[in-house]
Amino acid sequence: MAKTLVIYYSRGGHTAQISRAIAEQIVLSGHQCDVVNILDNNHADIDWNSYDAIALGACVLYGSYHKSVFEFVSRYQTELSSKPNSFFCVNVVARKPEKRIPENNKYLQKFMELSPWKPQDVKIIPGKVNYPSWTWYDSLAIRLIMKMTDGPTDPTSVIDYTDWDDVKVYGDHIVSLIASEAVS
Repeated sequence: MAKTLVIYYSRGGHTAQISRAIAEQIVLSGHQCDVVNILDNNHADIDWNSYDAIALGACVLYGSYHKSVFEFVSRYQTELSSKPNSFFCVNVVARKPEKRIPENNKYLQKFMELSPWKPQDVKIIPGKVNYPSWTWYDSLAIRLIMKMTDGPTDPTSVIDYTDWDDVKVYGDHIVSLIASEAVS
């Protein structure tokens, strides 16, 4: 039985929900999984040697990742790289299928350019528009961005673009990374 660590940064809670769904799928496949929020955990307590794989996810807001994501990968790049690993990027631009391809997603490309950690595997997961839960200025700014990109602008919109079946497939994929590493 393998053990995976899923680490995430979530601003509004959707990336946290995705991370828990990934972990649930890993557990359903007969393995163990711990889920850690980058902001809530004392990272010195992580027993990196107890994990067989690591998945790290972060959401994009205003075209960038929270500074804590880069601080985390800078500090723990050796640990992240020491076993099968994957990075998953959650963003609303991925509502368009062509933006789920790594080469076509500027937010994933930005992470790869700025991050000292170079994940061996990447995944892009469409996020969620939830105007009513956002502050008025976040809502206004994102509505402007959506207007420019032909997205939803109704301030009452709550639209989950996440393909939850694909999230389950990704959970299985994380497990397959462990198996691939064992074979090579």
